[in-house]
This record gives sequence, structure tokens and C-alpha cells, in this order.
Amino acid sequence: MRRISPRQQVVTQLLLCVVALFVLVPVWGLLRLALDGAIKGAPTEFRIWPEQFTLDLFRQVWEQPSQALSVPGLLRNSLVVAGGAALCSVALGASMAYAFARFAFPGRKGGLFALLVGALLPPVALMTPLYMLLSALGLRTSLLGLMIVYAAFSMPFCVWNMRAAFQAVAVELEEAAFLDGASPWMAFRRVTLPLALPAIAVAALIAFLIGYTEFAIGWLFVESSENVTLAMAVSGMAGQTGAWSKQAALALLMSLPVMVLFLVLQRYLLHGLLIGVAGE
Repeated sequence: MRRISPRQQVVTQLLLCVVALFVLVPVWGLLRLALDGAIKGAPTEFRIWPEQFTLDLFRQVWEQPSQALSVPGLLRNSLVVAGGAALCSVALGASMAYAFARFAFPGRKGGLFALLVGALLPPVALMTPLYMLLSALGLRTSLLGLMIVYAAFSMPFCVWNMRAAFQAVAVELEEAAFLDGASPWMAFRRVTLPLALPAIAVAALIAFLIGYTEFAIGWLFVESSENVTLAMAVSGMAGQTGAWSKQAALALLMSLPVMVLFLVLQRYLLHGLLIGVAGE
């Protein structure tokens, strides 16, 4: 391992501190807004500490954020939509990713390129065809329809990520399972899938975050206030009295499930990302 001089180490640490400030200062500003009861309109100056410390804003948005549902109801909708989208993306994408990683078939490269283009397209480009398709199926205004929309957005990334993970698993391990009498499905389930689990966890987390945080397109598909998600409720608070502080409080409440999910999956995430890099 190459050693760096004390001067280079100091410069590196200073640069990392600057990056950390760019990340932490906005988070602290959000927390300060949520804890400051003196802010009634748009904040006009940056303060380090709340002028009037209070937790009442969290109570207000917990009981009635901006829609007909309370935070538990909004969270339920978000978890159903985001969790369902992640499950569909991983379950359907795993078989597709395994086929791209292990088999040679006509259109393989074209299919991979089409998935890459789909991953690079902005979600707004898919709004019209998805709107027409879900309207024809009678699912446009339901949570199931919104789940399908977010699954379509996250599927290309999941397939590419899991394909790299399956490629990193040695084919010889599957061949050894075949010699022991395992079927292709058994070899995939008991050999390949467990070894690729960290990368699958990364794909599931990204798919979950896409469905959990998206709100702009959700307003196009949701008409009933009973189907509003947390992200949509945060965006819907714009223009209300004291909206800045309430939005900050609701955004912090919204981030708690993601933090818990990250803590649960953290030991898989780094390993899964390293597998993705090695597979490419």
C-alpha cells in the first residue's frame, strides 16, 4: 500500500471535512426548521440554533400532515407501494438478470442495451404510456397501479445490478451442484442466490427508495386522498401556513423508516456494491 505524506493527508482530511459540511449542514438546517416554533413563513436567515425550541410541529404533522390520513396511514401507503415495487423488481428482475448473466440467446445484447436506455430515460418519459396502460386495465388510481409504475422505473437498475452479481458467482459452483443431482432451479436457489444476496439487497433498497421518495408522478396516478403517500404529503404542504417548518418535521419523520432499513441492511450494502464493481 502506498504511503502518503503528512501534507497530503492533511489536504485529504480538509477536503473530506468540506464534503461532510456540504452533506451535514443542510440536514442540520432541516432539523433546526423542524424544532423552531418561531418560524411562521419562509425562513429569511440561517440560524445554527432554534430561536424558539418546540416539538409541537412533530405532533401537528403526525396527527394531520396535509391530507385526510395521519402519518401512520401515509406510512402504510408508502410501505405498501415502495415495498411492493421493490419485491416485484427483485423477484422479476432476478430471473431476467440470471438469464442475461448465464445464457447466450438471440437479442441478448439488444435486450441489455434496451434496459440501459430504460435506466437512463427520465421517469417523465414513461408517464404517458403507463397512464394509458393502467387506465385500460382499470388500475391507474389504485395503490397497485402506483406500485407497477415504480417497479417499472426501478427494474432496469435492478436487472443490471443483479446481473453483475450473478456473473461474479463462479459457474463451477453450479456445475458441482449439478453433479450432486441438483436441478437448475435448486442450484440457483441454494447456490447462486445466497452468494448474490448482498447485491440483491442493494437492488431492493434502491427500488424501495425510488418508490418511497417519488411524488411528482404519483399525483398523476392517485386521485383519492386515501391513497396518498408520505412523499406526496410532503410536497402537498407547499403554500400552507408554517409550511416550511411542518415540511421539515414531516420529512424527518419520513426518513426514520429508511434509516432503520439501512441499519438492518448495512452489512450487505458495501459487500453488494463491491460485487457489482467486480462483476463489471
